[in-house]
Amino acid sequence: MIRVVVVEEMGLLRGALCAVLSHEEDMEIAAAVADVREVSAVVRRTQPDVVVLDVVPESPQSCGLVRTIEEIGVHAPKAAVLAMSYRWSPAVLEAAVSAGARGFIGKDGPLEELVRMVRSLAAGERVIDPTAAVAVLSPPKSPFTPRELDVLRAAAEGLPLKEIARRLFLAHGTVRNHLSAILRKTGSRNRMEAIRRAQREGWL
Repeated sequence: MIRVVVVEEMGLLRGALCAVLSHEEDMEIAAAVADVREVSAVVRRTQPDVVVLDVVPESPQSCGLVRTIEEIGVHAPKAAVLAMSYRWSPAVLEAAVSAGARGFIGKDGPLEELVRMVRSLAAGERVIDPTAAVAVLSPPKSPFTPRELDVLRAAAEGLPLKEIARRLFLAHGTVRNHLSAILRKTGSRNRMEAIRRAQREGWL
């Protein structure tokens, strides 16, 4: 039997995934987890073959993706991680691969593909679905000018307006204008929203 741990915050989706996988004759659900902070203890206790892991499409740092996958590798060395997301970015994919994930699937894909991927991972293979592959091969084009991107990178470090202006040798008003353009292009209400959107889309 292929023992699977499902990690998904949304109850309805978590239940649906468990129902589909447990219906297969060669699979069983070892555990279903809503809170990613419980994953380490659960995989240590259950020692699954595959962990289906919900990935928040933010920056790898903000969602703790790398830490979670690495902890799975420590506590259940034989478990293969199938990362699952509704939107992929090159940054998140790269982080997941580096941390040790062996499979990638989009949430909008067919359930049959999920089942196939779980079997392939349990057999020691690596798998990636077309939506994740496209994110790597054809990353979305950034809407920012090079200078706007410089300002956004500095803002992502948490620098105040004055420090951004000093670092980039720009006037305060120029930095404000760049930030206004960034907010407009990302449809954001504030700087943090713009940073999250840019990271999510792979622009930053």
